[in-house]
Amino acid sequence: MTVRLGVTGATGRMGREVLSAATGREDCEVVFAVNREPDGETVAGVDIESAAEFASLVADREPTAVIDFTGPESAADYARVCAAAGVAFVTGTTGFDDDQYGALEAASEDVAVLHAPNFARGVQALVNVVGDAVRNLPGYDVELVETHHNGKRDAPSGTANRLLEEIEANGDFNERTHGREGEAPREEGEIGVHALRAGDVTGEHEIVIAGNHEEVRLTHRAEDRGVFAAGAVDAAVWIAGQKAGWYDFADVISE
Repeated sequence: MTVRLGVTGATGRMGREVLSAATGREDCEVVFAVNREPDGETVAGVDIESAAEFASLVADREPTAVIDFTGPESAADYARVCAAAGVAFVTGTTGFDDDQYGALEAASEDVAVLHAPNFARGVQALVNVVGDAVRNLPGYDVELVETHHNGKRDAPSGTANRLLEEIEANGDFNERTHGREGEAPREEGEIGVHALRAGDVTGEHEIVIAGNHEEVRLTHRAEDRGVFAAGAVDAAVWIAGQKAGWYDFADVISE
């Protein structure tokens, strides 16, 4: 089955990568791509249309799934439209507040919704192993450092927050300390979190686990945004055959 894709944020960093990845595959077809302020541009051979027409494009072009990399407010709006139209929704947008995240969860009652802060298979592997490392090294100090390009808005990154959740679920931690300044000795049960924003870094996450005169470092470094786009398209192709519900990228790569 050929999956019919709609793409939002089509002229953004990730939108361009998604279109390039999708148009190069035989198992999917891009039926529309939208951006908030289109200027007649074409990306990967696809004409970019106005995001204001999203609902009508969904109705007219009948996508199987929509891939979204935009902002929290617009992603929540797109999810509502997809839920009403019976279209699966895949988003890599991060920085949601409670109400916006609730809109995604509500949409998942009607359609398949997949949210992932990162679509790199290597990041999912890192999520899978970090819990084991923390469990096997009780009492060790943990610090997390993430680096992204200077245009990234949210901090810590969505990927960093996902890693932190896994660390907290598998160790005795009760506080996140964001950066250090002045007299700031490490407290028992804290995780140090540091967000760097510089240049055009695609994305790097490093977890440092130290104690007992030894140190373990777990690092993922993305060298090209294409790895995220390929994963997002994989997710859209996979989710097109799923029933309504909430999914994450681990579900995709486990099959």
